[in-house]
Amino acid sequence: MTRPVRPAPFRTFILKVANRCNIDCDYCFVFHSKDQAARRLPARMDLDVARAAARRIAEHATAHGLRTVDVVLHGGEPLLAGLPHLAALLGAVRDGVPSETRIRFEIQTNGTLLSAAWLDLFEQHGVAVGVSLDGPPDANDRHRLTHTARSSTAATVRGIELLRARPHLFAGLLAVVDLANDPVEVHDYLAAFEPPVIDFGWPHATHDDPPYRSDPRVPEYGRWMSRVYDTWLDRPRFRHSVRMLEDIVALGSGVRGSVETLGLAPPTSVVVESDGSIEGVDTLRSVEEGASRLGLDVFRHSYDDALSHPKMSHRRYGADGLARKCRGCPLVTVCGGGYLPHRFSAAAGYRNPSVYCADLEYLIRHVQNSLRRHGWTSGAVPPREDPALERTK
Repeated sequence: MTRPVRPAPFRTFILKVANRCNIDCDYCFVFHSKDQAARRLPARMDLDVARAAARRIAEHATAHGLRTVDVVLHGGEPLLAGLPHLAALLGAVRDGVPSETRIRFEIQTNGTLLSAAWLDLFEQHGVAVGVSLDGPPDANDRHRLTHTARSSTAATVRGIELLRARPHLFAGLLAVVDLANDPVEVHDYLAAFEPPVIDFGWPHATHDDPPYRSDPRVPEYGRWMSRVYDTWLDRPRFRHSVRMLEDIVALGSGVRGSVETLGLAPPTSVVVESDGSIEGVDTLRSVEEGASRLGLDVFRHSYDDALSHPKMSHRRYGADGLARKCRGCPLVTVCGGGYLPHRFSAAAGYRNPSVYCADLEYLIRHVQNSLRRHGWTSGAVPPREDPALERTK
C-alpha cells in the first residue's frame, strides 16, 4: 500500500507573467505540446493576480515559518509583459510579502529583448537572470527560430553579453539536449560566456510519445551527457557548475539535490498562471490535456489547498509511488525514477520507469565510476580536494 509522504511546503513560486513568446521553439511544452491552454490564457499577468499571489505567498511563508522564498518570473517570454508592467508586478510582489521573509527573484528569458533598461530594473529588485540557449548558431537554430523562421541566436547572444557586464545578475544558461549536436562543442560554446551554471535538460517525452533516438537500444542521451561530464572535468579554466551532474554527485553522496528532475525528495515548487490559476508541474502539459490543472486559483484558494490536492499526490509518494522496477533499483535514490512527465503512459499513468531510464543509469554509473577513481565511495561526501567536487560547490 502506498504511504503518502507528508507534504513539504512550497518554497519556489513560478509566476507566468506572460503567456506569449517572440520566438517559436519547436519543443516548447507551453506552445507545442498536448495541452494548449496557454494560448487561451491572458497574454500577461494582471497586477491584481500578482497581488493575490503575493498575499498567498505571505500566508504560506507565515504558516510554515519560511524565512526565504524563491519567486521565478516565467512565460512564454516574460519580458513581453513590458518593462513598466513588470516593474509594477515586482513591486506588488515585494510589497505583498512581509519583510521578515526574504524574496529571491529570478527570471527565465530567451534573452532576445534584454537591454540596459531591463538590467537596471533587475538591479533594483535583485532579479537573477537565466537565459535559454542551446549552443552555437547551428545547434540553437535547429529548434529556436523566430515566428518567421529566422535565427534567434544573435539576439540572444547580444542579451547575454549585456548580462555578462553585470555578472552578479547572471543566473546561468539553460540548454535542451539535441543528439544531433556535438556535446563537447555545445558545452565549450556555452561555457565561454562564463555562466555560473549550465543547466542541460532532456526533451520532454512520454512512453506514448518517446524521445527521438537513432538507435533505441543505445542510451544516447546518457552518453551525450557523459561526454559533457568528461569535458567539464577536463577544462580547469571554466568555473561553472553543470546542474544535472552536480546533483548526481550530491545525491550519490547522501546530500539533497537542487532540482526535482532527480532524487526522491518531494518537489517544492508551484505555478501560478497569468489568470491566477494554481498548477502543479507545468511541464505535465507535455503529457496530456489538463494534466497540470488543479482547479484552484490564488483568489479563492491557498497554497496549502494545492499541497493537499489529489493531483499533487503523485509528487509526494517518494519511492512508494514508483514502478516496481524502480523501487528495486540501487540507483533510485539518485535518479528518483526520473522526472515525473517522463514516466507517463496512458496505460499505467506515472508508474513507469522514465523513458530515459537507460540514459540515467548510464550517466549515473559513468559519474560515480569517475569519482571512485578519485577515492570517492557511495554514501560518503567526496573529499573537498577532489577535482570533480570543485565543480559542484
